[in-house]
Amino acid sequence: MTDYTFDMPKVVDTLNRIVEMELAGVVRYTHYSFMVFGPNRIPITSWLRDQASESLVHAQESGELITYLGEHPSLGIGQLLETHKHDIFSILEESLIHESRQMQLYQDLLDLVKDKSVMFEEFARRMVAEEETHIGEVRKMMRK
Repeated sequence: MTDYTFDMPKVVDTLNRIVEMELAGVVRYTHYSFMVFGPNRIPITSWLRDQASESLVHAQESGELITYLGEHPSLGIGQLLETHKHDIFSILEESLIHESRQMQLYQDLLDLVKDKSVMFEEFARRMVAEEETHIGEVRKMMRK
């Protein structure tokens, strides 16, 4: 096993918070997909379910990194808030907040592993880039 120079407890804690947030994303985006109505339902529902699937993959990747370090992934799930606002714009606003929080967690991970592990750094960079892309997509969808 590689001897890492990063702060292992902080990296594991951050990865566990990522797992929990991504699992919350699975639930959040799946729920949103149930609540879309109107003429644009099919493409929006499809996009939301794609986001849920991607969140699951991100949780799995993060969990694998935790076990790679010999640690135990969290069984928790991030906070789920039901606002009862299910119009498309409200869903997108909540998605933007969720994506921004996820990006911050990945940025925190990047700060912890930068120049200390190529594998962990590349993972964190890829995730930050993906979250930036999602934020950009949501912002474009929110434009009137």
